[in-house]
Amino acid sequence: MTAPAMRYDAFLDLAAALGCVGVEFRNDLPGALFDGDSPEAVRGAAKKAGVRILALAEVKRFNDWSDEKREEARALMEIASACGAEAVSLIPRNDGLGMGNGERQANLRVALRELKPLLQEYNLIGMVEPLGFEVCALRYKSEAVDAIEAMDAAGQFKLVHDTFHHHLAGGGPLFPEHTGIVHISGVTDGAVRVSDMQDAHRLLVDAQDRLGNIDQIEALMATGYTGPISFEPFSPVVHAFTDPKAELSRSFDFIASRLAAKAA
Repeated sequence: MTAPAMRYDAFLDLAAALGCVGVEFRNDLPGALFDGDSPEAVRGAAKKAGVRILALAEVKRFNDWSDEKREEARALMEIASACGAEAVSLIPRNDGLGMGNGERQANLRVALRELKPLLQEYNLIGMVEPLGFEVCALRYKSEAVDAIEAMDAAGQFKLVHDTFHHHLAGGGPLFPEHTGIVHISGVTDGAVRVSDMQDAHRLLVDAQDRLGNIDQIEALMATGYTGPISFEPFSPVVHAFTDPKAELSRSFDFIASRLAAKAA
């Protein structure tokens, strides 16, 4: 999502030039997935660039389970396995339905129970991403952790800690031991209320950030998180950058310097 118009091979080269450990690819961007190339070609390009494919997104509305959803999940997992991805992203329904207390937890457990053997078959991790929006049926990481632990499935499912969604959901426990990846983005608009923040507000992280990205990253690292941290800016301002490498480097340097200063 950082550079959605860039060809996948150029994106891999960009990640390598920035010193990134890996990338995430998405199936919901304009144009064909992998620009029409085969998953096997993407695997080769990633290996050549020395970059991991951390995840392939996404199974939408995964907690609205059905036979059709199973086939959708299997199709994504087949592509993920072929391209060498380590995980697939699982995105909950975000339409104000399935919200009842008891109903949402039951729907989540059904979906996780059905997804677990599929993930095992394809040797993949399921990255569960709670969304902080008030209309999301999986808003809180604690409910995801409860369901994962109840199924003894911590090895098959991991959380996405998204700093934007964590802030929108009012914070709460971090669960570093359950976290597989951290998504970061910054909101700098001083006029928008937290309850009105949307994906389009999400920029790179800088000194004007309102989401507390530095504090969230520091807290996760202090409690044992050592995994990847990945930008997920949805703003068209970011997508229009003519020199994304320079902009990303600037944000990387800002984050690193602030973390170093807090550690000193």
